[in-house]
Amino acid sequence: MFEQALLFAIALIANTFSSLAGGGAGLIQLPALLLLSLPFSIALATHKVATVALGLGAVVRYLKEDILQRKIALLMLVSGLPGVMIGGFIIVQIPDDVSRIALGVLTMALGIYSVFNPKLGTENTPQRLDKRGLMLGGFVLFLIGILNGSLTSGTGLFVTLFLIRWFGLDYKHAVAYTLVMVGVFWNATGAVTVGLLSDIQWDWLIALLLGSFIGGYIGSHLAILKGNTLIKRSYEIITIIIGLQLLFG
Repeated sequence: MFEQALLFAIALIANTFSSLAGGGAGLIQLPALLLLSLPFSIALATHKVATVALGLGAVVRYLKEDILQRKIALLMLVSGLPGVMIGGFIIVQIPDDVSRIALGVLTMALGIYSVFNPKLGTENTPQRLDKRGLMLGGFVLFLIGILNGSLTSGTGLFVTLFLIRWFGLDYKHAVAYTLVMVGVFWNATGAVTVGLLSDIQWDWLIALLLGSFIGGYIGSHLAILKGNTLIKRSYEIITIIIGLQLLFG
């Protein structure tokens, strides 16, 4: 019972922050699973399965808001899912050290970039929804999908900032797309891919799924309630912390 309660608390905290900032559940959840003695491949597969519930919790909250546009949502599916599957096969074949350093530097850069651009993501002005803009955007989402499938945490943060910079969304709308499309569909695809190539700690999943679902709902509720300022600050804090953890953890 203590172990299950601990797993629930870890998932609740990790996914509340993740759903508020638009990514980063692996900052707390994956290292915690490793500290609880799971081998890396099993911890990664278990983490990816659990994070699907994060997206489902966000879906339940965001369905009341009618935020998502079909065009961008469909693009994220068509472009991102093949990348996630490719990334899932890559992760089991390459060393983790180089990718961790590269991801750490890039993730910190996202947070620093947002800090020094105070108006970034504060207004929702959709753009580049023409054929050329969607094709180029889809290609970048495909590349991020590969990162999502092959790396452990933080890639949802890349999606959030890209949606802001390329498609002109504010943080509130970008985080909604990230949580729903990445949280449910990308993560489910990654979970299946990695799960087929590794084992999953099934007896830990109930507590992790429950904590992830509730955390996803709570974080999404706070994001909707408090708006872009809180989301932007949360995004900046999470990206910088994740970057430091990847570089020095």
